[in-house]
Amino acid sequence: MKTYFKGTEVLSDKGSKVENLKRTKSIFFILFSLFFTLFSSAQQQDSTKVNQLDDVLVSAVRVTTKTPVTFSNMDKKEIKYRNLGQDIPVLMNYLPSVVTTSDAGGGIGYTGIRVRGSDATRVNVTINGIPYNDAESQGTFWVNMPDFASSVESLQLQRGVGTSTNGSGAFGASLNMLTDSYASKATGEISSSFGSFNSNKNTVKFSTGLLNDHFELAGRLSTVKSDGYVDRASSDLKSYFLQGTYVGKTTLIKALVFGGTQKTYQSWNGIDSETLNENRRYNSAGAYTDEFGNPRFYDNETDNYNQDHYQLHWSESISDKWSTNVALHYTKGKGYFENYKEDALMAEYNLAPAGDVSETDLIRQKWLDNDFYGTTFSAKYKDEKFDVILGGAWNKYEGDHYGKVIWARNASTSELGDHYYDDFSTKTDGNVFAKANYQFTEQLSLYGDLQYRRVGYKANSAETGLVDDTFNFFNPKAGLNYAFNEKNTLYFSYARANREPNRTDYEGGNVKPEKLNDFELGWRFNSEKFQLNSNFYYMGYKDQLILTGRLDDVGAPIRANTEKSYRLGFEVDATIALSEKFTLRPNFTLSSNKNVDLAVDGEYYGTTKIAYSPEVIAGNVIVYKPIERLYISLLQKYVGEQYMNNIELPAAKLADYFVNDLNVSYEIRPNAIFKSITITGMVNNILDKKYVSNGAMWDVYPYYYPQAGINFLAGLTLKF
Repeated sequence: MKTYFKGTEVLSDKGSKVENLKRTKSIFFILFSLFFTLFSSAQQQDSTKVNQLDDVLVSAVRVTTKTPVTFSNMDKKEIKYRNLGQDIPVLMNYLPSVVTTSDAGGGIGYTGIRVRGSDATRVNVTINGIPYNDAESQGTFWVNMPDFASSVESLQLQRGVGTSTNGSGAFGASLNMLTDSYASKATGEISSSFGSFNSNKNTVKFSTGLLNDHFELAGRLSTVKSDGYVDRASSDLKSYFLQGTYVGKTTLIKALVFGGTQKTYQSWNGIDSETLNENRRYNSAGAYTDEFGNPRFYDNETDNYNQDHYQLHWSESISDKWSTNVALHYTKGKGYFENYKEDALMAEYNLAPAGDVSETDLIRQKWLDNDFYGTTFSAKYKDEKFDVILGGAWNKYEGDHYGKVIWARNASTSELGDHYYDDFSTKTDGNVFAKANYQFTEQLSLYGDLQYRRVGYKANSAETGLVDDTFNFFNPKAGLNYAFNEKNTLYFSYARANREPNRTDYEGGNVKPEKLNDFELGWRFNSEKFQLNSNFYYMGYKDQLILTGRLDDVGAPIRANTEKSYRLGFEVDATIALSEKFTLRPNFTLSSNKNVDLAVDGEYYGTTKIAYSPEVIAGNVIVYKPIERLYISLLQKYVGEQYMNNIELPAAKLADYFVNDLNVSYEIRPNAIFKSITITGMVNNILDKKYVSNGAMWDVYPYYYPQAGINFLAGLTLKF
């Protein structure tokens, strides 16, 4: 869930900060307007030598097989076969070391991802090189970008520390997404899907193609709705995507506006073991007892949020060897979640007692109104032997947190619109980096990557106390790539990462930044019919902020520093072409994830397993192509048992699970009207496995998030 934090004090200089925000936003939009002016008046040039957006826009954060970094790629073709409304983490479920979960149980609404046991706050996410993780919580809320997969050209998941990137440091993985490239010719697309739990998605896309060989306008509108597998875990999601592109001989300018609005009925509480056995779809959110003793559910126990993103990218090829990219970005987010609270203490909501009455039923809203803006930049030099990238970013977050009581049975002297808490927070994040890859010999290349990052964070609330911290991080990385021949490559790398605490971490007090040393040793084999990637990794942590399994009063995960811990693992993924019709894509991870000399609340536990870190994760995709343009895929995922806390309490163990999905896609290419008609079907959990992918601990009592049994989605896409 989003963290709409509670505070009881207002920063003394909040007013001046708001004025500074207004001035900064004005300057930002002036710069934005200037870039648009240049965009619209740019001299038309010959478009026969166009830099691909991938090469310039995301080269600062992506890697290739010549870089000693462990990674996986997904392209638009692979995404489209299963893009029926489920979130991006669900579409990534079959990548190595990935575990996904869904609060509503069906992959629509709030979804999460873990990589090598590291939760979403450790996965650095960028969109066209622009940071997407929430600056304060460091989490990624995919529910704010419904159907974003329909606008993704490709994505790359780097496991481990990876290469230097913008935004919060990667402690488990980094995910960078590239949005749609421009189209040379005009296109249109209408797609609809429907399925279990009244799930449906409707999408309309268009592109003008390159007008006068230089300008393109493209866009998308989407709606996604679902009742959810869990009772009342409904989602009502809308999104849009609009981009304008200018293409010249040496210039690519891209302006993007995209965003979404979501309303989801809360399903964050989970259920206890008894309810899991008796009614696994039960949802306690919104439950209360009315004045006559009747059990009821509040019908608007919802999360409501709107987020709009603005990006402007200018990529320039200065010469055959030099290219540059500069980007401006601004994100506006605003929303709230609403709760019915029974027998709330009136004093906690700034309500004066009504005579002898000091408690009341009430409905509250917790609001978050935030702005995130900044710039990223890079310059790239490349010749036959030397490839170097210089870059960096500066970003600022300003967030206003406040609460309202919109109804109370005993309202006392309160007025509609009164705030019962206010809190204003700011975070600045700047970094510069230099990356180089030198081809020392025909077989050996050397890689170096240096980053300096400075983070400042200020906040003031009852939970966090007064926070005014500044962090200076130096993150060096180095490695080598050795190609024995055209088929076999060996690589080794070392990476150092440092990471600041998030806002919830400050609630526990005495919080420390965390440090990581990541060692990767890998072998890549590439032939016409067989590709293999394998690697060993050792991730040694100092003061790692581990998940405790507990949640705070607004459902945010509580973490705590552990002085020493590590993750040691072996990963393998392969693509095997058995014939022209059969392809296998298996992967597996074996790992040991341990806290060393763990002490909790003064009690010593020795070496224990890190919470939410299964020792075995395996996936497989079997693709059968009986005829041209007909694809039948069996997708399999196994996740081993894992603990929901760090003291290996037997009650905190989540059982392992093995799930199978069936995907069928057939494309028809008629000679008239439509360029293609694609029919897609997805049967999830075809063996109707009753499984749980996530949970939490309330003291010593486990709570679970059950996932849906057998369910289906079917879709139709028309392109013209």
